Amino acid sequence: MDSLIHPSLVVALIEVGIGLWLLTRAADEFVEGAANVASHLRISPVVIGAVIVGFGTSAPELLVSGLAAFNDDLALGVGNVVGSNVANLTLVLGAAALIVALGVTPGILAREAPLSLMAVLLFAYFTTGGLARWEGIILLVALVVVLTWVISAGRVDVAQDHSLDDDMDNGSLGRQFTRTFVGLVGTVGGAQLLVWGASAIADRFGVSGGFVGFTLVAVGTSLPELVTAVAAARKGETQLILGNLLGSNIFNSLAVGGVISLVGPGLIDDEALATVGVITMVVVAFTAWVFLVTRRRVHRLEAVVLLGAWLVSVALMADDAPQNALALLP
Repeated sequence: MDSLIHPSLVVALIEVGIGLWLLTRAADEFVEGAANVASHLRISPVVIGAVIVGFGTSAPELLVSGLAAFNDDLALGVGNVVGSNVANLTLVLGAAALIVALGVTPGILAREAPLSLMAVLLFAYFTTGGLARWEGIILLVALVVVLTWVISAGRVDVAQDHSLDDDMDNGSLGRQFTRTFVGLVGTVGGAQLLVWGASAIADRFGVSGGFVGFTLVAVGTSLPELVTAVAAARKGETQLILGNLLGSNIFNSLAVGGVISLVGPGLIDDEALATVGVITMVVVAFTAWVFLVTRRRVHRLEAVVLLGAWLVSVALMADDAPQNALALLP
């Protein structure tokens, strides 16, 4: 029997450690810089969260899922998208709401919340029977339409909202752009190191692609959202948190979903992912939308419910994991 202390396992553990350290150091700079850019440019923090931060923190999903689909591992790519969407609205949103109650603005209720739900529903529908290239084109066209609407509407919100402080001294705009960019690169880089390490550990112990995508890889690629959400909660940037998470799910479903459909179309060969995983994603997205619409604020009670939902989703996927893992063992 091979020793568990294998050089490749040691390297994977080092990648995980460095990734976590880099994530925690870079996230604060990322959040602070993005919020200051919003103030300088008179852009709504919700738009910054949904577009800039949302896209930036979804970059790991785009890279990992795209490469997986290109390498004929569509289950891993789809599992990453599904698991990340679930983690964003349960693990990440719940963790942030435990720190501070998250208020919901009218703009979020009118745009980001329903758009995020519709994006998840569209991606879930297309996963039925597998993904085709024409479905990827539709997803990417939908992304362009959504971004155009969010950006244009966000500028109108700022024109009508005088709550942004004109007198804030946040340094030069160039400095804040640099700060945001460096924080983004560090956050994405740390997440990627963590994903590589986690994937290597999973491969070492023989776990299926769909389960790895839904759990380890999804949580790894959702760590930018988790760390930035916690950092933003501590700084009181609650609009940035919701914009980030809803925007991230929009990008995951439309951008990442579109890319994997174009580069690696085909059937999803993991039945648990295609049924339990996708259904769980839809239920979670709808539940979070109900919380936002009816309560207008995410309190600690909702946070506990969301965190519990994440644990339940992992348990449901784990029911099929042992069988898949045994199939991969020599």
